[in-house]
Amino acid sequence: MSDHTTIEWTDATWNPVRGCDKISPGCKHCYAETFAERFRGVAGHPYEHGFDLRLVPAKLADPFRWAAPKRVFVNSMSDLFHRDVPLDYIERVCRVMEIANWHTYQVLTKRHERLRELLSGPLNWAGRLPHVWWGVSVEDRQYGLPRIDALRVTPAVVRFLSIEPLLEDLGTLDLAGIHWVIVGGESGPGARPMQPEWVVSIRDQCQRAGVPFFFKQWGGTRKHRTGRLLEGRTWDELPPIQPCRPMPSLPQRRVLSNTLLNPTTGIVAPP
Repeated sequence: MSDHTTIEWTDATWNPVRGCDKISPGCKHCYAETFAERFRGVAGHPYEHGFDLRLVPAKLADPFRWAAPKRVFVNSMSDLFHRDVPLDYIERVCRVMEIANWHTYQVLTKRHERLRELLSGPLNWAGRLPHVWWGVSVEDRQYGLPRIDALRVTPAVVRFLSIEPLLEDLGTLDLAGIHWVIVGGESGPGARPMQPEWVVSIRDQCQRAGVPFFFKQWGGTRKHRTGRLLEGRTWDELPPIQPCRPMPSLPQRRVLSNTLLNPTTGIVAPP
């Protein structure tokens, strides 16, 4: 269970889906693919199939098992709104988030069109959950800015942008309806450089718009050396976190989990 993580803006990762494929320049050096492909062919390993898309219903109950409330990055190793993830499975993931509402969930996608379609339609109820934050990845003007426009008209209580890797100056952003902005540079072998003025421009626009700003990292091939200071300080702002229900005891969580999940298959039962 990934009940901890080194990702600066979250506490835990939860991956009821594994694997994805590339759709835009931000995917070029995908950390998730690099990690997963190391284990392709290793029998019994969670990523023995590499980065091929797979549903993992056995992971659906994880939020009930953790010992404390957390901010949870949903599908750090995939994209919940990938075209090959069935609607009924996405709904099952959302039902877990609905019931295990002592956590705050951060759902990030590059598939903005499907996100808008589903939260405007069959999953409209999920967009109204105050403890679930819905975000899109933004890396450049061509691919990233249309995602912001789509997110803005997506019915959701909290909307956020993950501008990472930031690959160029994004110019003037329309931050209306956006509640949080994360910015970070690409890291690892072949990392594409990020210019300080691009980051400062976004930071300043967030401040003028009253949008919380989180600076994740400068990145590069040695991200621990470049750090995450911007103009001499860290920027760790978060949107207001809605009060959630008190976390039930472990026996109570087991009852909730058993009620929601089929204990034989791990598949969430229809509501």
